[in-house]
Amino acid sequence: MTWKILITCPPMLASIDSCQERFKLENLEVVTPNIVQQLSEEELCQIIADFDGVIAGDDPFSAKVLEIGKKGKLKVLAKWGIGVDAIDLKAAKNLGIYTSNTPNVFGDEVADVALSYTLLLARQLHKIDAAVRQGNWLKIQGTSLRGKVAGIIGVGSIGAAIARRFHVMGMNLLGYDVRPIDEKLCQEINLKQVDLDELFQEADCIVLACNLTPENHHLLNEKAFNLMKDGTWLVNVARGPIVDEKALISALDSGKIAKAALDVFESEPMTTENPLVNYEQVIMGSHNGSNTREAVLRVNQIAIDNLVRDLKRAAEENS
Repeated sequence: MTWKILITCPPMLASIDSCQERFKLENLEVVTPNIVQQLSEEELCQIIADFDGVIAGDDPFSAKVLEIGKKGKLKVLAKWGIGVDAIDLKAAKNLGIYTSNTPNVFGDEVADVALSYTLLLARQLHKIDAAVRQGNWLKIQGTSLRGKVAGIIGVGSIGAAIARRFHVMGMNLLGYDVRPIDEKLCQEINLKQVDLDELFQEADCIVLACNLTPENHHLLNEKAFNLMKDGTWLVNVARGPIVDEKALISALDSGKIAKAALDVFESEPMTTENPLVNYEQVIMGSHNGSNTREAVLRVNQIAIDNLVRDLKRAAEENS
């Protein structure tokens, strides 16, 4: 049996040659569209019915998309990566479409990026680099990280890896999570689990490392920013909609947020129409925190494992 598969995850598409032998082994006929970040709902609706399965990036697999897919051949939706906020899981379950993701795979990679962003905010190395390239010998007085309070929102595999790195840098750690944080981790790195208000009030640097859920959409809103110290730093390596960008702009204007590093945005890819591009104290990324060669090759295979497993399950049910 040959299955027709759509792949929409940019890191997997960029490394697709490494998967060809596996595709042949598993009898997968693979379609690889040209994608910058993700397909739109409209684009998915036009093509989804033709595929038995998808290895998905952050594309909007809404109920509408899934219903059209189910009327065609769609049986399996395998998410490449951790976050499933773009998938209507309830609709998929009701339609009998198998879903999966690849949890606990990017802790070190995203934590490295979070630490890198924090170091850039502290020492402004990117500005010094740009100045020296232009013939200027810029001397920026930085900020020491030792002794500063880092508040980490979301202490799962990624948040825990961030916390361990910050502990090595000599930072004091506060953590917030909707679940109890692992006691062994808290003891190991002297991390204190607190409620959100305390984290907002006490942290010098706030790092977002949580999943996006309906409950935490715009978690960082005007009220949250008003609770923070003047001059707080913000690092977001989670999901853009966790931050209300209009409220963030107001916080930057008022000085509540002195500096920010954003790897993700409310609308992606971000365009130059976004007012945040006018703030030199904001470092911007391209939702690229997990993208290392080693991690991509590893997760490619896990995603294919999940896809094939569920395609076989679906075939058995229909036999």
